Amino acid sequence: MEMTFRWYGTGFDTVKLKQIRQIPGLTGIITTLYDIPAGELWPSERIRAIKEEVEAAGLHISGIESVNIHDSIKIGSPDREQYIDNYIETLKRLGEEGITMVCYNFMPVFDWTRTELARVRPDGSTVLAYTQKAVDALDPEKMFDSIAGDTNGMVMPGWEPERLAHVKELFERYKDVDDEKLFENLKYFLERIMPVCNQYDIKMAIHPDDPAWSVFGLPRIIINQENIQRMMKMVDDPHNGVTFCSGSYGTNPDNDLPGMIRSLKGRVHFAHVRNLKFNSRDDFEEAAHLSSDGSFDMYEIVKALYDIGFDGPIRPDHGRMIWDEVAMPGYGLYDRALGAAYINGLWEAIEKSSTRG
Repeated sequence: MEMTFRWYGTGFDTVKLKQIRQIPGLTGIITTLYDIPAGELWPSERIRAIKEEVEAAGLHISGIESVNIHDSIKIGSPDREQYIDNYIETLKRLGEEGITMVCYNFMPVFDWTRTELARVRPDGSTVLAYTQKAVDALDPEKMFDSIAGDTNGMVMPGWEPERLAHVKELFERYKDVDDEKLFENLKYFLERIMPVCNQYDIKMAIHPDDPAWSVFGLPRIIINQENIQRMMKMVDDPHNGVTFCSGSYGTNPDNDLPGMIRSLKGRVHFAHVRNLKFNSRDDFEEAAHLSSDGSFDMYEIVKALYDIGFDGPIRPDHGRMIWDEVAMPGYGLYDRALGAAYINGLWEAIEKSSTRG
């Protein structure tokens, strides 16, 4: 595996590349062109510029998270063709620059849902959290208003102002889209892009829905082992793979995370490793990466990745806000750096015990 770090780019991220470079064992950057709206073509010069900036810092781009998918593709609207054509051309331009892993999601309206961005934990750190009770009491059009005060002035991925301005319209557009329709539209999209993925060896790594169940009545399909196996089979191409995000699949305690990983040998192209703490089945919060701080056995998750021969990029995911850092919630430097060190330690221990056993 290769240890990586998500970075939103100069002007969007409080964390600097020179700081990331100092995290032991970390060599790769997962980035994006954060200001380009879903559906628009990525300019070659912008891709090249961010690649050169990352390389000048002594790192390299291990993948993109995300090339966002326009809602017309997810809905299956007649105008989806132009947006798929743009996506294909963007993938081509990434491939020409040697960037060959793209994480994306197929979630309607909201890319992720949390009801708190700064819940205070017993140690004084603050974390992202979710309670079903709070969601049930919310008007979906007012969803962002409930958390806007805790963004630390940052534009949150999936909650961009230009998108939020059309939430009511988006709900109307999705009214006839159920799980089956969403699967159908995902299949169409993947079949259209696979030729360029094969040409440039681009691994498409779908991110699970977060949380792993329907929110506000919207369909959610990338939620469990059964559905992800269905997706692998419906477009049976090695470039059609997954981002295994322990924190997203893990929102449903019924998901056997190590078992899911082992069922996806050869199709896990990217891994997000993080921990959650469950206070009840429908109330959870982010935790430190350490197993004992949350509800997941992080050793077993990392060992499952090792056992399937995973050799792609891995990154620490949502971190706590600690040591008075002010940053995008979940995406500060300090706790994610601790997470990277912890995951590297687990991997080294597993690797050595396996080769010496």
